[in-house]
Amino acid sequence: MLTPTSTPNGYDARPATDHSGLVRSFHDIESGRLDRDSPVVVLFSGGLDSTYQLHRLASAGFADIHAVYADLGAGEDISEQKHVAEQLSVHLHILDGREVFAEEYVRPAVAAQSVYLGTHPISSSLSRPLLAKLAVEQANALGATAVLHTANRSQNTMRRLNGALRLLGWTGAYGSPYDLDPVDRDQKVRELESRGLVHMSKRLTSVDSNLWCREFESGVLEDPEEHSVPEHLYRWSVLPTQSTATEIEIGFDRGVPCSIDGAELSLRVLIDTLNQRVGAFGIGRYSGLEHLQGGQKVLELREMPAAWILLRSYRHLETATLDAESIREKMHVEQIWVREALEGRWFANLRRASQSFMDTCASQVTGTVRWRLRHGTADTLSIRASHPLYLRDREGWERRATAEILD
Repeated sequence: MLTPTSTPNGYDARPATDHSGLVRSFHDIESGRLDRDSPVVVLFSGGLDSTYQLHRLASAGFADIHAVYADLGAGEDISEQKHVAEQLSVHLHILDGREVFAEEYVRPAVAAQSVYLGTHPISSSLSRPLLAKLAVEQANALGATAVLHTANRSQNTMRRLNGALRLLGWTGAYGSPYDLDPVDRDQKVRELESRGLVHMSKRLTSVDSNLWCREFESGVLEDPEEHSVPEHLYRWSVLPTQSTATEIEIGFDRGVPCSIDGAELSLRVLIDTLNQRVGAFGIGRYSGLEHLQGGQKVLELREMPAAWILLRSYRHLETATLDAESIREKMHVEQIWVREALEGRWFANLRRASQSFMDTCASQVTGTVRWRLRHGTADTLSIRASHPLYLRDREGWERRATAEILD
């Protein structure tokens, strides 16, 4: 059994060259270094990589495999996940993380204006720490000795999940066998077909979904120089053949999105509603390049209609209620917040400290923003703050200000 050494704050205290607690290849799994009779937890999406990993664990003789599927609001049919678990004789745990994801991960991201270098709102940086937390909780409940995932070296998910697991103080084995042992797609499909899982051959791209974002990568979408996204992959931002302009008003209470058109909603329901209503106008598609740990860049393609309008609405209300110097300083701290989340340090002190600053600023952000939605874009119609700094009558203010000076 692998037994890493952790410090009290959760950081891995071993030298960088000591990987005794990390699972980095299928050899680590199949060589006997892991206890085959102890429970093993695997983060499971139902995709090709996670299904193949379950197959390899089962083939290696692991007797107590637990696939953890976390529902973060993607709205997916999980019949395939159930079919895989039954076919491979593994235990499937379906965990509902929708409310927690909205309240504890997306809400802070809205206040932090969490956009990567001005190109796209972050998403997996928010979901990965929650996935790690849910996996650790499940592993502790089962008495598991390992938590495994499927990130590879071309995915930032590697350092986000591994970093979160370390910071959470997980003392068992952890990591991804794809780290040092990539397996080509044809081999994975061929072996899974031999287990009766023939539907995997139809997966030509990887789609990572939650209530905040649908992200597409790999397969036909690897090349930044040619990356036309097949239209059928989009669900929220399907371009309408025709659309009639409509208005929508979003309310905030101390930085928290709380209402649409005056109707109070939970944050989870509010986000889901905005994805449908705003996305219906073809709004909320993003593309950009994001750096890997070694500095190389990979393509990011996503649809995020709710994020598109919530981040803009929040900034409008923020500028209406905070002084300019506070906003300038906040914009600097925002990128610190984003960097810490991106690099897998969600549970570390610097991200938490920067969040405290965001929350202090958010305490002033109460009001509404009304938009006119039209084909492909939106325009503001009203910015109304409870305690505004803006002027509504410039000429009157000028007369009063001049009179005060002359007096």
